[in-house]
Amino acid sequence: MDSVVAVKALRRVYPLAEEPVIALAGIDLTIDPGEFVAVMGPSGSGKSTFMHIVGFLDRPTSGYYAFNGHDVTELAEDALADIRSREMGFVFQAYNLLPRTSAVENVELPMLYAGVGEKQRRSAALEALDSVGLLKYAQHHPNQLSGGQQQRVAIARSLVNDPRLILADEPTGALDVRSTNDVMHLLRKLNDERGITIMLVTHEPDVAAYAKRTVTFRDGHILSDTAAPTEPEAVVS
Repeated sequence: MDSVVAVKALRRVYPLAEEPVIALAGIDLTIDPGEFVAVMGPSGSGKSTFMHIVGFLDRPTSGYYAFNGHDVTELAEDALADIRSREMGFVFQAYNLLPRTSAVENVELPMLYAGVGEKQRRSAALEALDSVGLLKYAQHHPNQLSGGQQQRVAIARSLVNDPRLILADEPTGALDVRSTNDVMHLLRKLNDERGITIMLVTHEPDVAAYAKRTVTFRDGHILSDTAAPTEPEAVVS
C-alpha cells in the first residue's frame, strides 16, 4: 500500500535580502495509512513549513513529494486544490468557523465547494456531527458553543469528504485543559476506530503523547522519529 505522504530531500528556502532562511534542509519522511503522527519542534524548527507543504499551502524549493503514491511536486495550483478539497481535512487552532452559520452548515462547507448536492451534504454533515458527539448542537452558531465544541465542529468538517489525511495545526492551542483532553481523545478515537491518518503539529509534549509516533524538527532537520511507547495520559495543568 502506498504511503499517504512521502518526501525525499525536501528543501524550503525563503529568499530574503539579508540572508536566505532555510526552513527545511533536505528531509526524508513517510507517513503510512492509519498512522497518527505528531510533528514537534521549537519556533523556527520547520514543523509548520512542513505541514504547509504537505497540505499544498506552500511549495518546496526542491525535493520530491508524493501524496497517496502520486508525485505532486510539479502539479499546477488548480490540480493541488482539487486534491486538497477531496482528500485532505484541516483542523486549525482558531477553528475557522463562519460566525453567522450554524454548526451543520459549517460542516457542509467542504462538500459545498466540491459540488455535492444539498440532500447528500446535509446527511453527511449530520453524520459527522454525530461522530464527534455534537448532533444536538447542529443548529447552534459558533458563539453558542464552547471552544472545545467549536473545535469538534471543525473536526467534523474535516471528516465529511472522507479524507486520506487530516492535518491538525496546534488544534488545542486555544483550549483549556479539559477541552484539550476531549479534543485529543476524539482524534485518537478517530484514528483507532476508523483508521484515519492524522498529522498533528504541536509544541506541547502532553498533546503529542496522544499520537502513536513523534517526529521532532530542529533547524530544518529531523532530530528524532520515535514510536509512542504507551497509551496517552490526560493533559494536566
